[in-house]
Amino acid sequence: MLTEVLGGLPEWLVLGVALGLLASLGAAGVFLVGMRLFPTRARDPAGRFDGDTRRRTEIREYLDGIGEPFAENHPVEDETVAFYLPKRDVAITFDARAFYRIERSGTHAVLVEHEMPGVNLGYRLPFDTPDPRDGDDGRADPTDGIGAGVPGRDPGEAAFATLGLPTGASADEVREAYRAKVKEVHPDHGGDRDEFKRVREAYTAAKQRAEA
Repeated sequence: MLTEVLGGLPEWLVLGVALGLLASLGAAGVFLVGMRLFPTRARDPAGRFDGDTRRRTEIREYLDGIGEPFAENHPVEDETVAFYLPKRDVAITFDARAFYRIERSGTHAVLVEHEMPGVNLGYRLPFDTPDPRDGDDGRADPTDGIGAGVPGRDPGEAAFATLGLPTGASADEVREAYRAKVKEVHPDHGGDRDEFKRVREAYTAAKQRAEA
């Protein structure tokens, strides 16, 4: 049957189909031989996360530079965050969903975008951070600059006043007041950088006073 069908076709067409089949089989054979002689290297799983690895490295170096203790891949509110600062109760994450979930808890959440350099993390942390290039331990007094220029003004009282709180406020009240205040002054939201720094310093000082 097949012979009869092919016999009715032009010779040039039959020859072309036969050559095409032979060429396809030859290419497949070459491909198989090449796969055996030069196997593809297994892709390094970490290579798919070059951006994540770079950000982690930059943040790790920054936290080491300012002398801030941290834990990596730490569980917080049923989420695993990239970095957790135990002394400050601060969670640093690359996941927006985890950020919003943690933000509703008592832990301060910091979201790091793909394009943000690790050194810029300091602007988002809820406490005063030293410049890691200064070469010292950088541990500034959290009350430095708070209440300066006001004779007789206690720095601790000034810190509570900056957050709009009485001096007897609890640590939870300090945290809530800071979260509300920082949204108004954060540079990412059009706020003033100096005011943002003053609010961060006030939060650190007030929180330490409330927990004492």
